[in-house]
Amino acid sequence: MKIAIVGCGALGSFYGAKLCRDGQEVHFLLRSDYAVVRRRGVFVRSFDGDFHVNPKCARTPNQIGICDLVIIALKATANDQFAKLLPPLVNEHTAILTLQNGLGNEDALANLYPAKQILGGLCFVCLNRIEPGVIEHTAHGRIVLGEFFGWPEPRTHDIAGMIRHSGVPCEVSDNIARTHWEKLVWNIPFNGLGVASAAGHDALLSGEVPAQTILLPCLTTDQLLADSKWEQLVRELMREVIAGATALGLKIRPNAEGINVSRTREMGAYRPSTLIDFDRGHALELDALFREPLRQAERAGVNASRLRKLCRVLEQLDARRTLSAPEAQR
Repeated sequence: MKIAIVGCGALGSFYGAKLCRDGQEVHFLLRSDYAVVRRRGVFVRSFDGDFHVNPKCARTPNQIGICDLVIIALKATANDQFAKLLPPLVNEHTAILTLQNGLGNEDALANLYPAKQILGGLCFVCLNRIEPGVIEHTAHGRIVLGEFFGWPEPRTHDIAGMIRHSGVPCEVSDNIARTHWEKLVWNIPFNGLGVASAAGHDALLSGEVPAQTILLPCLTTDQLLADSKWEQLVRELMREVIAGATALGLKIRPNAEGINVSRTREMGAYRPSTLIDFDRGHALELDALFREPLRQAERAGVNASRLRKLCRVLEQLDARRTLSAPEAQR
């Protein structure tokens, strides 16, 4: 297949490199990393084996042209760029797969293209981009994907099979909305509290960050679970997310809380992507990861008071950003 990777940070580079190594025609749409990746390729340092690839590189989508598959791994804060980036890559036969976190990304694509062309995917993986063209893969890697609208098509299973052939575990979901909420059970507490911990535990209880607050170092996943008061907040947020999904008619497995906590302990000192964005002074994915889940849960009748306070703290911290670094690619 001819595949374009739109958003070549840790996530896009890792999965794009896997597909490239497996012999697919993979084009990386790059910005700041263009010169480095074109010159020396992508290095993946992985717990299950290091490897190196030389993907095709482009600065603009016009240099790539129409593709069979477009994989979107941008931050959700860059969704306003869809109308600019995607038209040169997409025709009526192109499948568009978003691997972005949170809710509303498929809807944004459906404003531009027929729903039948759109797929959603969730990545359960621990990755960091440690320098241009260098990705550190510390744990997991599984993808779950499905149709934005309707039952999985043969095309969906073909894409999943291609991904599996590249060495990435991949499953097909018959309900991608449910899968999104399953991922939120992890993303909301660990991405959210990892950043909000900078304001201190009391701020999470009140939902307010006093102006004179001196921010603390953000807590990694192992630090959140090593302190009983932070672990309690993790679990409370998980329960609210599960309650929100249930109220929306999306059945989350009853042991999701315990499974997510157990798997996170195995990950060690992991720094989720939202924490890295905050440390770099980049805008946080507030809408997709936090505000939209809160809106949907509350519309369904769930009193998500802990999530509401988390959103408020994150909004106040996001407003404090002082760095002017450009948006990071995913």
